[in-house]
Amino acid sequence: MHTPPAAPPPRRDEERRAALRAGIALALCAGMLTALVATEWRPLVDTDARVARTTHRWATDAPGLTHAVRILTDWVWDPWTMRLLAALAAVWLVRRYAAWLTAVWLVGTCALAVLAEQGVKAAVGRPRPVWPDPVDSAHYAAYPSGHAMTATVVCGLLLWLVHRYGAGRRVRRTAAAVAVVSVVGVGATRVWLGVHWLSDVVGGWLLGALVVALAVAVRPRRRD
Repeated sequence: MHTPPAAPPPRRDEERRAALRAGIALALCAGMLTALVATEWRPLVDTDARVARTTHRWATDAPGLTHAVRILTDWVWDPWTMRLLAALAAVWLVRRYAAWLTAVWLVGTCALAVLAEQGVKAAVGRPRPVWPDPVDSAHYAAYPSGHAMTATVVCGLLLWLVHRYGAGRRVRRTAAAVAVVSVVGVGATRVWLGVHWLSDVVGGWLLGALVVALAVAVRPRRRD
């Protein structure tokens, strides 16, 4: 007697709904912050200025530490380093699991995140901090922080893949710790070096998390 196959567990649909709910919440938060930045809401501008003055004073008073921070932000947590990490993960997915759809999903999400970042930068057009004695320099508009957004997108996607492909508890915890240190750390380096306002970094985190949530919600349903 033929036994019909069991229905797939609802885990994927539940995950999709959770990702959509998170995406809606993140979209509201990111949209509100973006509006406040674009309209130059005075309390936000004053807070950014106070934080920037304080961190810039620390950076100029500690040149050795500032040099180490520049190495971290320009090499370890640079957006191109993060994108290379995502590309290597895509290659690993193809070679280890023949997961072409997931690899394309990963690379495509990172590419769309870059377009979204540059689009918001162009739309808001926020100037970067200007100092008489700068310790670093950067290009393009300030909001959102590309370093913070890229690190959030790449680390978030890779954490989801670690969970998706059944890594052990120790690997998941290690990956989560590295991701948190990277995302928080790169945001701190951008403010420390005086090339971003604090709200630029927070906006990068929110927009990056929004991209991850939407990517998980629309990921390919087909099993690799």
